[in-house]
Amino acid sequence: MKNEQTYVALLRGINVGGHHKVPMAALRTAMEQMGFKKIITLLNSGNVIFTGTPKNESRLEEEIALHLEKVFGFSIPVRVRNAGEILALTTVNPFENIEVTRDIRLYISFLKEIPEKKLTLPWVSEDNSFRIVDIRGKEVCSVLDVSVTKTPRGMEMLEQFFGGDITTRNWNTLNRIAGKLY
Repeated sequence: MKNEQTYVALLRGINVGGHHKVPMAALRTAMEQMGFKKIITLLNSGNVIFTGTPKNESRLEEEIALHLEKVFGFSIPVRVRNAGEILALTTVNPFENIEVTRDIRLYISFLKEIPEKKLTLPWVSEDNSFRIVDIRGKEVCSVLDVSVTKTPRGMEMLEQFFGGDITTRNWNTLNRIAGKLY
């Protein structure tokens, strides 16, 4: 249908360590209450594929976050991307030149705005455990090597550079989401 757009909502900080529990069935119901259709949740970490009337993504983020806070009783930050943005990112594959081993983790962090801070890429942490390899619009592509340190600080570094209004998914999860968009 021409009056529908497929989106992906990425929720931050739910179902982590027994805190901010959001059952996926209840999340789907909450999204239905907002009038969204074809709702699919993926994994338990707040990945929601849905269709709705085309809207500004920032506005969708605010509307969904407000509704979810009313339903679940706590703040849930939300980043929204349209399906085309997710598919383009996975098609381009910013990690194609990274050698993946059992200690290497690939991440995509979703920002609210295009970052003002410019980094020289690739940016590498002092201990070489964390690298920012690409920034594509409002997405930051990073690599974490857990063999270097048992207490990686990659996410803390991302928040220092880009602020706390961010949510991160591993590359495998993003590819699973993209696979549901076809």
